[in-house]
Amino acid sequence: MLRATLLCLVVVVVQCFYLPGLAPVNYCKKGNDEEAKCQSNVPLYVNRLNSEESVIPYEYDHFDFCKAEENSETVVENLGQVMFGERIQPSPYKIEFLNSQKCVSVCTKNYDPSNKDQVHYLSDLKKAMNLNYYHHWIVDNMPVTWCYLVEGGSVFCATGFPVGCFVDNVKRPKDACVMDKRYKDPSTYYIFNHVDLNITYHSGDNEDWGASLNGPGGRILSVRVMPRSIKHIAGGKDEDSCDTAEVMGISAEFKNKIEIKYSYSVTFTKSTGNNRWSSRWDYILDSMPHTNIQWFSILNSLVIVLFLSGMVAMIMLRTLHKDIARYNQIDAGEDAQEEYGWKLVHGDVFRPPRRGMLLSVLVGSGSQVFIMTLITLLFACLGFLSPANRGALMTCALVLYVCLGFPAGYIAARLYKSFGGEKWKTNVILTSMLCPGIVFALFFIMNLILWYKGSSAAVPFTTLLALLALWFLVSVPLTFVGSFFGYRKRCLENPVRTNQIPRQIPEQSIYTQPLPGIIMGGVLPFGCIFIQLFFILNSIWSSQTYYMFGFLFLVFLILIVTCSETTVLLCYFHLCAEDYHWWWRSFLTSGFTAFYLFVYCIHYFITKLSIEGAISTMLYFGYTAIMVFLFFLLTGTIGFIACFWFVRKIYSVVKVD
Repeated sequence: MLRATLLCLVVVVVQCFYLPGLAPVNYCKKGNDEEAKCQSNVPLYVNRLNSEESVIPYEYDHFDFCKAEENSETVVENLGQVMFGERIQPSPYKIEFLNSQKCVSVCTKNYDPSNKDQVHYLSDLKKAMNLNYYHHWIVDNMPVTWCYLVEGGSVFCATGFPVGCFVDNVKRPKDACVMDKRYKDPSTYYIFNHVDLNITYHSGDNEDWGASLNGPGGRILSVRVMPRSIKHIAGGKDEDSCDTAEVMGISAEFKNKIEIKYSYSVTFTKSTGNNRWSSRWDYILDSMPHTNIQWFSILNSLVIVLFLSGMVAMIMLRTLHKDIARYNQIDAGEDAQEEYGWKLVHGDVFRPPRRGMLLSVLVGSGSQVFIMTLITLLFACLGFLSPANRGALMTCALVLYVCLGFPAGYIAARLYKSFGGEKWKTNVILTSMLCPGIVFALFFIMNLILWYKGSSAAVPFTTLLALLALWFLVSVPLTFVGSFFGYRKRCLENPVRTNQIPRQIPEQSIYTQPLPGIIMGGVLPFGCIFIQLFFILNSIWSSQTYYMFGFLFLVFLILIVTCSETTVLLCYFHLCAEDYHWWWRSFLTSGFTAFYLFVYCIHYFITKLSIEGAISTMLYFGYTAIMVFLFFLLTGTIGFIACFWFVRKIYSVVKVD
């Protein structure tokens, strides 16, 4: 009885391991679905269309493609998918498992130059082909991929396929037109109105998936598409209308009526290797460009940063040990020398900074971003935020940020109270409103532009209301509660007393002045992230899948160490030069890493992207500004907290009269 109970418990735990929407689906031939508890229908969903040459994505319906039936089952996107502009809809493509089909007609679209609506739709189609917009289809929660040969003979699988291609008036074929020599006429658009879908599946005879399949069945491993431009043969059988070499070319000048017939073919291929459902994403991730080349560079960068961090730590520990021993010998009367170095400013080092209110607010908001980033990366490393779980990364980050209002208010209130501040109401209002307000204002301006352009990336009004509700009904109250508890705590006691009269700071050399130190402080932290930054920007702007969360988490930890040690080292040099204004400098030194991030984003925009149009450029730099601002809060808070701990520590171990 006990063994049976334990066995049932293990089965339940194993079944509960699958994340929502990520559990495998068993397919079988029509007629076996009811008896074998599998499904014969293979739904194909369409998503928004995007382009690397334009930041503005559009919904599938925007370009007058074939639509699904009105009673088709709709898909509900999560918050992260809505924020990223995903709009998943049912498609008119009907697929049954193991039922190969040839040249199935979907619909026919007619365009008349005398009809304004049809002229508008055809103009949008031409724009999509000119800017190289891509379809994004989904089958069994897998992206439909377009695989083709690249330089060096390797195969690259893109998560999507182009709407069509364009050959300009000087016979320069664009992108996909290079694949086929038939696409060569100048000033002609070639729409890919036919797709050949190849579905690879794993047979149920070779794998035990916990359910018996009566008859042929399996799980889908991959769906590859080969788009083609076809001018269908008029009359005759539909199956033969695709067997033609004539292409569907659309002239740049729209003078005559045009008829575009959409069709598709489906073939099923049984996997003969050891491919498993659990590793079906591998062929997409392994084909990402530069991935294999960058492994050595990433490891090399990590080793260099770790080595430099170790050297900084050794220098600091040895120098500090000698300083503390020498100062204590002087206090013991062993030497009659005067005080010098960082001990000389002990009466001014904890003097409250100017604009202490703003500094405490920035540190509180930065701690909120830091904890959110740390927990999100931990979840991503554990596999909960994998690429298969669409929108989960953004959803997790937003929910965590909203729920972390408590530590933001607590840290801001305690720090502000240690500065001797008494306007705690202003402090809590600024903590809950200032930094989130800046991010929301930038986001809202970008959203207005996307609304105006009719883009799918425009967040609906109801979702905006939901975001505002999360902000004002969850984050703001939690910030107030955190500030209440933080302000009630006893004020932080400084290890040394502060003099009533400020000490005059001697003239500083160029190396110990504030601006050069701040500029130098962000170089080393940026050096440990710029390689990973390339992959992250590729995933955002080039529709590539980011999956190296283990490396990203390691780089994030090294970023914490590097920001901390760099800020502490520069703070030590400034204190030795008798400059005790370290509060703001500690925040800005590591926070200046965000400036190098912004410069790198400009470099990436110029050298890697081919974005056209003023609006797309404005959107790129608008979203970049949000990312840079949040990174500024993150790195600045890391440096400030490390320096705050360091200064309190060194002045607590020396004897001061």
